[in-house]
Amino acid sequence: MLYPATPTRNSQGAWFERVTLAGYSALMRLAQPLLRRKLLQRARREPLYALHVEQRFGVYADAPPAPGELVWIHAVSLGETRAVASLLGHLRQALPGMRLLLTHGTATGREAGRSLLQDGDVQAWQPWDTPQAAHRFVQHFQPRIGLLMETEVWPNLVRACHQAGVPLCLVNARLSVKSLRQSQRLAWLAVPAFRGLSAIWPQTEDDARRLRLLGATVQSPSGNLKFDTAPNAEQCAQGLALRQGVGKPVVLFASSREGEEQMLLDALRASPEQGLRQLQWLLVPRHPQRFDEVAALFHNAGFSVSRRSQDGWSFASADVWLGDSMGEMAMYYSLSDLALLGGSFAPLGGQNLIEAAACGCPVVMGPHTFNFSQAAALAIDEGAATAVPDMGHALAMALHLVSDAEALEAASSAALAFALRHRGAALRTCARVVALLAAQRD
Repeated sequence: MLYPATPTRNSQGAWFERVTLAGYSALMRLAQPLLRRKLLQRARREPLYALHVEQRFGVYADAPPAPGELVWIHAVSLGETRAVASLLGHLRQALPGMRLLLTHGTATGREAGRSLLQDGDVQAWQPWDTPQAAHRFVQHFQPRIGLLMETEVWPNLVRACHQAGVPLCLVNARLSVKSLRQSQRLAWLAVPAFRGLSAIWPQTEDDARRLRLLGATVQSPSGNLKFDTAPNAEQCAQGLALRQGVGKPVVLFASSREGEEQMLLDALRASPEQGLRQLQWLLVPRHPQRFDEVAALFHNAGFSVSRRSQDGWSFASADVWLGDSMGEMAMYYSLSDLALLGGSFAPLGGQNLIEAAACGCPVVMGPHTFNFSQAAALAIDEGAATAVPDMGHALAMALHLVSDAEALEAASSAALAFALRHRGAALRTCARVVALLAAQRD
């Protein structure tokens, strides 16, 4: 059940908003030492977190602003960064001479973002959301427009852009029921932030409806940019070639999250003969800092493990293959006959299933897909995915599908058709960005 609509803004409300923002800003300033400690801890496993740390606090001396019209895109992590690629290609064509400012919050996002840069572009960390850091960020780079991917709305950053006259848009916007409830609990903080955006272009009508409940001005849906991301053709060819020599069906657990590998391990223990004898398992954890942990989990349980980082493309003969590399998901999906969707078996909302579909890899998903609810529902309706209540049923479904060649081929064809049918969001979004820039000039 959704919460009641947020209160309308009046003088008392405006005063309360200012007080709330001041309290939030004070907490963000006090939390800065904790952020530094967290970055230091994460850098022990992912060294990129130790680089350019001062950028996160609004000091960009090592990232000079680019000349010309600077288009700022914020893609917090890996999924958002991959989704940006198709939009960026259209923007470069529509805005000759544009320069890109690409910001991130995670090491995986920043690493993936390097491939999107051209001469004159700039890459930097997102500023921590204090008034000072947000103001310094905007004044240093002076972007012509800002495009925030999907969910990244930060109150002080929105306010700094508004004060500087920088139009700030939420692109490929999504808002789950859970996130809506959280935002409504913090209405005096969230509502002004969403209201301060120049435009919100949602993925779906359901996202638009939920965003409007926060008092935001929302345009018509533009679709999901992830459908426009084409998989790497070379990786797809490599994966298909590798599949030919495996000798038994390959089932991928894609972008698995903490606790979900244990669920799979328990399901395999419950039916060891079927689960291991008939299938070749390939695990690709969502977060690279967990690669060693997942390898140890299966090794300690008595399973043999072959790692991509140690055994190369072909993997060694083992119960479990571990895809401990970054940027090779197209190869992993193409190598696999079907995939279990990580993040959907634990209550984490699921991961992106569109990339799997684009590689012709049908998906079996658990009950928790609220982060990609419409894409999941469409995939089920169009035969590209199957929903199950838990990991035990996922294992049974995988065994059923791989034992029926005709059904598996039909699911693979449906996955490809699903991925192609919903393209076009990148071109629509680009047209809206160009129109907004033209209106700003007039």
